[in-house]
Amino acid sequence: MSGGERFKSKVVHLILTGEAEQALNLLSRHYHVPTPELKVGLPKGHRNVIGCYVADKRIIYIVDRKCLYNLHLILHEFYHHLRSRGGKHRGTEKYADRFAEDYIQAYRRVLHDKKELVD
Repeated sequence: MSGGERFKSKVVHLILTGEAEQALNLLSRHYHVPTPELKVGLPKGHRNVIGCYVADKRIIYIVDRKCLYNLHLILHEFYHHLRSRGGKHRGTEKYADRFAEDYIQAYRRVLHDKKELVD
């Protein structure tokens, strides 16, 4: 298990345990970017989504508190934060999805490796 796998697993674990803001702090330090703000409630014009990132405000919005535990959503929106420059999105949805899935798969691999050690 590599250091990168452990880091990704820790980020996912923080989100799963209700520490999404701490996970965003850790991600931001790792990627050397400012930490985005996390707000419950969507901005005007974003009613048909469960979350969005507003680059010029550096805010990740989520529809409700349950979404604080949504791994894919938090990681996907952080990717948009990571790729934004000058208040503009620079990443595609496909790459945001891949970023999120990479972290989730790393967590699953770490869990699997730990389970094998116990068995």
